[in-house]
Amino acid sequence: MTAGQALPARSRLSAKVLFIDPIRMAPSLLLPLAGVLVAGGFSPRSFGFAALGVAGSVVFAVLRWATFTYAVVGDRLELTRALVSRSVRTIPLERIRGVDVSTPALHRLLGLAVLKLDTGAGGDKQEGELNGVTVAEAERLRAVLLARRAAPSEPEPVEAAPVVRERYLIRVPRAWLRYGPLSGAYLLTPFALVAGAIGLLFQWGEEFGLTGRDAWALAEWLWERPQLLAAVLVVLVVLMPLAGGVMYAVFNWNFTLRTRDGYLVAERGLVNRRAVSLERRRIRGYELAESPPERAFGLVRMWAVVTGLGDSQTRGQLLPVAPKAEALKVAAEAVGPFDAPLRPHPPVARRRRLFRAVAPWLAVAAVALVMGWGVLAVVALALAAVGVPLGLDRYRSLGHAYDGARLSVRSGSLRRTQATVERRAVVGWTIRETWFQRRAGVVTVIAGVGAGSGGYSALDVGARQGVEFAAEVTPEWVAPFME
Repeated sequence: MTAGQALPARSRLSAKVLFIDPIRMAPSLLLPLAGVLVAGGFSPRSFGFAALGVAGSVVFAVLRWATFTYAVVGDRLELTRALVSRSVRTIPLERIRGVDVSTPALHRLLGLAVLKLDTGAGGDKQEGELNGVTVAEAERLRAVLLARRAAPSEPEPVEAAPVVRERYLIRVPRAWLRYGPLSGAYLLTPFALVAGAIGLLFQWGEEFGLTGRDAWALAEWLWERPQLLAAVLVVLVVLMPLAGGVMYAVFNWNFTLRTRDGYLVAERGLVNRRAVSLERRRIRGYELAESPPERAFGLVRMWAVVTGLGDSQTRGQLLPVAPKAEALKVAAEAVGPFDAPLRPHPPVARRRRLFRAVAPWLAVAAVALVMGWGVLAVVALALAAVGVPLGLDRYRSLGHAYDGARLSVRSGSLRRTQATVERRAVVGWTIRETWFQRRAGVVTVIAGVGAGSGGYSALDVGARQGVEFAAEVTPEWVAPFME
């Protein structure tokens, strides 16, 4: 079945989406309608204008739905809009790197889905989106848009051998929900909510009769009552693991990772069920991340390094917080195994990390003592003491390795990351040294990769060690320049 035979000539979004559009537009209409009512003194005339505004938004939604069509024509997807002027947007199927199908709560009630294309164009504005197709249509479109075709140089097989079309690599067990409170990605949720509420207060407070002066007055009132402020902070800290567990469950409920027709499909979510398809031949490696609580319990988070994929840490997620041993098994099966111990970096890298973690706070403490600020001096000295184990841990986290097929680099402490990428993904090298690094005899070696973050660094390796590492991975590029 070809792409052109899979769908009708022209299709529209489901008409059920018209029940969702008014709700989706409500936040943007709330303030204008409130302004009309307040300006009109809540008179019948003002209510009439508000009703006209609501009716106009509904008419606009209907016209937008009626004038938007899509079709798969040959080897391309066409999105046509004709509300004011006719515009046709064409997306070649060969450019589609992945398909993201999600079902938010309102969509799920009506049996609808949101289908979003990742074309590797470098941003959401360059991608296509169908917001309001039926779930069955979303699945059919995904199959058509991700249909694998043989390259022009590849002969079509005479007889296809039976293959497994779909296979689950992992189904995250419910017992892993207990790891949610340890996730560095969700632990700060209570503080983030408070910060968001404060931001909304400053942005929209005047609409409700509050001003910035009122907010500062509230802050001063809390500051003058340290017991109450401490109690609020304690409550927020106590809520951290609870919020982490809840957010982990909301975003990663029933997480599954499976292979299907040359794609990795990750599906997750409680309220908004989301399925992301990644073309396996574009996956160049994987990244592991771990916070101190996660490291203490042997847990990591993992996502794929994919060429041309925007927002890789969300769309490319291969596992939420999971035991490291299980994550490495999944990585070996989904991406490829890596079997080489990380090489340590020279001792001077340890001294550099200790200096940066301790010296600034000692300087602050010295200035505070000269100025007579005893409390600040004590705090700075305490932070300097904490900097010693932090600096040592940052040094222990450093490492790099190459196993003949993939290279791996690791760094960080509060957020330790390890990236493992294929040799073929390396497109160049950058060897960088600051004035301080040059005096210390170390360099930073950056492997340029046309995927993921674009480059992965081995920090503070010995000058010769760094060059030899690059020559080991790509000898044909570097060896001719070595003595």
